[in-house]
Amino acid sequence: MPRHHDLPRQDEQTVSIGSLLAIIRPIFRHHWPRLLGGFVALVVVDFLQLLIPRFVKSAVDGLSSGIATPQLLLRLSLLVCLVAILVAVLRFTWRFLIIGFSRILEKKLRDRLFDHILRMDQPFFERWTIGDLMAHASNDLATVQMACGMGLVATVDALVMSSAALGFMVAISAKLTLIALLPMPVLIVCTRILSGRLHHRFNLVQEQFSLLTEFARATLVSIRLIKAYTLERFQEQRFAALGETYVRGNLKVATIQGLLFPIATLVGNVGMLLLLYYGGALVIEGRITIGSFVAFVSYLYMLIWPMMAVGWVANLVQRGITSLRRIHRVLDQQPVVSVGPTIPLPGGAQYLYSCRNLGFTYAGASHPALAGINLEIGPGLLGMTGRTGSGKSTLCKLLLRLYPVPDGMLFFQGVDVNHLSQADIRERIAYVGQEPVVFADTIAANIAFGRPEATMEEIEAAARAAAIDGEIRAFNEGYQSMIGERGVKLSGGQRQRLALARALLCDRPMLIIDDALSAIDVETEQQVIRGILSRLAGKSVLLISHRVNVLRHAERIVLLDQGRIVDQGRHEQLLIHSFYRVMVEKQRGDA
Repeated sequence: MPRHHDLPRQDEQTVSIGSLLAIIRPIFRHHWPRLLGGFVALVVVDFLQLLIPRFVKSAVDGLSSGIATPQLLLRLSLLVCLVAILVAVLRFTWRFLIIGFSRILEKKLRDRLFDHILRMDQPFFERWTIGDLMAHASNDLATVQMACGMGLVATVDALVMSSAALGFMVAISAKLTLIALLPMPVLIVCTRILSGRLHHRFNLVQEQFSLLTEFARATLVSIRLIKAYTLERFQEQRFAALGETYVRGNLKVATIQGLLFPIATLVGNVGMLLLLYYGGALVIEGRITIGSFVAFVSYLYMLIWPMMAVGWVANLVQRGITSLRRIHRVLDQQPVVSVGPTIPLPGGAQYLYSCRNLGFTYAGASHPALAGINLEIGPGLLGMTGRTGSGKSTLCKLLLRLYPVPDGMLFFQGVDVNHLSQADIRERIAYVGQEPVVFADTIAANIAFGRPEATMEEIEAAARAAAIDGEIRAFNEGYQSMIGERGVKLSGGQRQRLALARALLCDRPMLIIDDALSAIDVETEQQVIRGILSRLAGKSVLLISHRVNVLRHAERIVLLDQGRIVDQGRHEQLLIHSFYRVMVEKQRGDA
């Protein structure tokens, strides 16, 4: 029996840097003029800042030698002011261009991630929690944005500033430069050790954030159930425990970050100490001027920032790579429902679905959910019933192409579904599930979800067919009433009929109703059935229900048991079957 297997979860460590960069490389290519302008402004700012110590050197040497004049000092002061103004303007320019680019990159990555998630099939959402996906679309994207924004800025700034400062320092005294840089290997070794640990700990923090987000989402969604069972305190304790774990993880990350900065500062200050000792001796010996010594000190101060930036950049890069790996793990997933070379869907006023020895087994299940199903779903009302777990909802999911099926088992318009576009099939099917989905929007917007362009007359006609028009008008604002998150202002029966009105408004050739009338009273149920039959004449309707009053309107009823069709026929014909007869007698007794 064919099985649906779990998607293999790729080991994050096996993904190459090249594969990760391939995710963001197209965005960089598209916006290279913006980046080029930003980095040019950044480099010019760095070189302008390097000119100021030269002006100070000239002023100090002039003062120490007695050749300085007020005009010289005024000219140097004006030059410093001019450089400062240019630095301010260009600094705004590079921030606008480069940091702005990082926000554009974040937006494009979020759009790509969202589009990819929308294209995934049911098995994907059985493996990934909503909280995990929300963490990818929030924390992880923000981390990548920071790495591609300030991380790039700090990297380029540190490279340019350190290279230029070293050049000026070597020009003053190569020996003194070597002495000032003696502590640098300590920083390199410490950064390498701490960066590896940072990657592992930050990855754990992101996973803990996913758990925290998912728990909060699940709690809010089921808030009425939690209150009904007075579990508020219990949920608070569980949430607090998750939050404590998340904080501990962040503290471990902060410990590493807290070590990087002090180590970089210590290395810079040790270099300054060596400079003061040996550089002062060179001044006393007259081998360099006081102005050169002051300029050298200024350049070394400029070099301390790149030293500190090493730790900061390493932190940003490691966090960015970790988050990009997590995003790559989602983008690397592919739908299990495969489609071979597609062919055009044969047209027609009526559509036919055919099952030929159809079988399906869920991943990890020991028994098939469906086996040997031979069935045709064509124009007219086809009923289906059976015990709980007999495979009725599974069949609906296969018809909607939410799970994969082998070749030669499922046909739409006479063509194997594996050779048809999933969109072509789904665009011709309206579906009402067991758990109706409604949104925190107006009633009209909920009904028009499948056809946003529908007029109010069409929306009202669909609501009348679903026997909910009168109840909608009883609301203060009628069809413009907000129904709250997950339809909290509606009863279960109202939500079901609203979802049915949405499906009827779509006016598609095929309608699948998966036990979506269970919360409706008998009188309303008959109104709904009449509305369905009046609007869907000549269309294909699959109606799954356990209620005899609904099923008896069907031209044919299919009885499922343990994933197999055990009988089919009209209502009167199925009365000879024990299960169906017991169901009828019980419902008559209840009535």
